[in-house]
Amino acid sequence: MPSVTTLWKAPKVNPINHKARSIPALNPINLYGRVFAFSWFGFMVAFWSWYAFPPLLTVTIAKDLKLSQIDIANSNIIALTATLLVRLAAGPSCDRFGPRYTFAACLLAGAIPTALAGAVTTVKGLLALRFFIGILGGSFVPCQVWSTGFFDKNVVGSANALTGGIGNSGGGITYFLMPAIFDSLVHNQHLSEHVAWRVSFIVPFIVITATAFAMIICCPDTPTGKWSERHLHAQQSLTSHGITGTVVPVSGEFADQTVANPPFNSPSRSSTNEKIEYDAEKRTAISDHEASISQQAMVDTARGEVVSKPSVKQTMAVLLSPQTLVTGGCYLCSFGAELAINSILGAYYVKNFPALGQTGSGRWAAMFGLLNVAFRPAGGVISDAVYARSNVWGKKILLHTLGLITGAFLIAIGVADSHSKSTMFGLMAGMAFFLEAGNGANFSLVPHVHPQANGIISGITGASGNLGGIIFAIIFRYNGKNYGKVFWIIGVMTIGINLAVCWIRPIPKGQIGGR
Repeated sequence: MPSVTTLWKAPKVNPINHKARSIPALNPINLYGRVFAFSWFGFMVAFWSWYAFPPLLTVTIAKDLKLSQIDIANSNIIALTATLLVRLAAGPSCDRFGPRYTFAACLLAGAIPTALAGAVTTVKGLLALRFFIGILGGSFVPCQVWSTGFFDKNVVGSANALTGGIGNSGGGITYFLMPAIFDSLVHNQHLSEHVAWRVSFIVPFIVITATAFAMIICCPDTPTGKWSERHLHAQQSLTSHGITGTVVPVSGEFADQTVANPPFNSPSRSSTNEKIEYDAEKRTAISDHEASISQQAMVDTARGEVVSKPSVKQTMAVLLSPQTLVTGGCYLCSFGAELAINSILGAYYVKNFPALGQTGSGRWAAMFGLLNVAFRPAGGVISDAVYARSNVWGKKILLHTLGLITGAFLIAIGVADSHSKSTMFGLMAGMAFFLEAGNGANFSLVPHVHPQANGIISGITGASGNLGGIIFAIIFRYNGKNYGKVFWIIGVMTIGINLAVCWIRPIPKGQIGGR
């Protein structure tokens, strides 16, 4: 049973890759706690700015720019399109240049159009601006890859779910912050509504820019130092523990091909037949801060879990893998639904509960995003607990279970289309638990699949979420204000896709590492 002291104590680490075996979430002074903090905070401020338009869009901005319902729907779709493209590019970029610089680049590239929001005067200008602000959504991929690089398999589900969940809460925080900033500028600074909504976007610009530079200055690429030296450090760690022979691929060779599984004391457990020797006399003692693992586990970690420089061939192999279809398909349903619902939820509440107004409906809509703080981490924590008592199959079964229940809740919301606040908000909260926990469970499974290409698999899975968001946003667009109908359509699709991929094994047969 984990002790509460692990929340601030320096963690024990994997002796080969130096990934932490616990999460010092309350200790930003510690290296692992600091990277954890920047991971979630960086994504949270990115999400805040990425979704800064919807809280003000339905009433204030629509009135100022004379937007129609179709214009609003188109702007929501275009915001997701850029993120889809950036996430696809961010995955290989993480594997090539490291997640820290990719993360900072996404933040800085998205901060510039955020600052230019005040220059928008036409519908076309709004669409162009929201497209480039959508770059910020791509920061999710380096957020998860960076977190995966610092936390070991026993806690990586919890770490990824916490960083992603707290980060996703930016989609809820924006529903509080943007109307609050706007109201303050109007009532306290006596700015006109025309000026106030434009000035309000300067606030996220400042926060995002400061976060990006602080991330570069205060954090490393990996637990062992420079990204370019990660293979060297893994090899040196093996040598220091009495294991000799070239077992770490330096450039681009994936080690997850089908191989035999000889017993531990056989040096032939290798896809390239190098000689691996275990020398008990040379082996140094495990340090106090290192977790105790077997020598074969050390070799498998070094051979199968050190990220390789990507190539087109490797990228295509991951893209076409059935396991990628599982993580991508499930994330298309869960995170795709979350994105699309985030964009219209305030408008849905205004339609069913007109007395709430823009600010009131925004506050209730914020609940959906803010629940990520608890519900997405819950998915990761439960997934890690299931993994500890079973294996990777346990994580996959949990993922599909959450997906099926999410689909049932979405159908219930759509069919009921309730005008009772207690019924509507209760169903939304129930759906949010299973949907957001499913997001956390998904990125608890991702680090096990093609671990040498973690950036690529994370990018494809993350982009699939955006693809789902675009698909569902298009369905919302062509159904006008008939929001309930779209909810049950998304529910049916979610159930169907989860059933279609539930039979696929969680990791490729014979894969080294990730188990």
